[in-house]
Amino acid sequence: MAKENKPKTAKELALFCAKLAAEKIADSINVIDLQNVDNASVDFFVICSTDSPNQSQAILDLITRNGKKIGLPKPKIEGEINADWILIDFFDVVIHIMLRPIREYYDIEKLWNTGTSYHYNSKTKRLNKIKNS
Repeated sequence: MAKENKPKTAKELALFCAKLAAEKIADSINVIDLQNVDNASVDFFVICSTDSPNQSQAILDLITRNGKKIGLPKPKIEGEINADWILIDFFDVVIHIMLRPIREYYDIEKLWNTGTSYHYNSKTKRLNKIKNS
């Protein structure tokens, strides 16, 4: 990974985490901007799919290790033991690393469809807005 600066905004932190998930070949990386959603307790969700608990654990390790290197506060982590749905909570940004069947079952994007959704493009390293259906 190239040298990164500490993200200054919640959106920059979400993008930072999406990039790291892509480095470990996470699939369908989406970012939901919840800043204008009244009942949201966070500003951004980063959601990605994995094929195995080992892949989920590798993404968790990469995000926490690189976050520590650039001086991010230690996040709260849930689901690390089973690793079928790992939640990394940086307070303003929450990352959901989910096994594909778990993600399909819970369909978080549908639950939070009032937020603005973006797909992370790993080739351009940018967020592309998803049109709401």
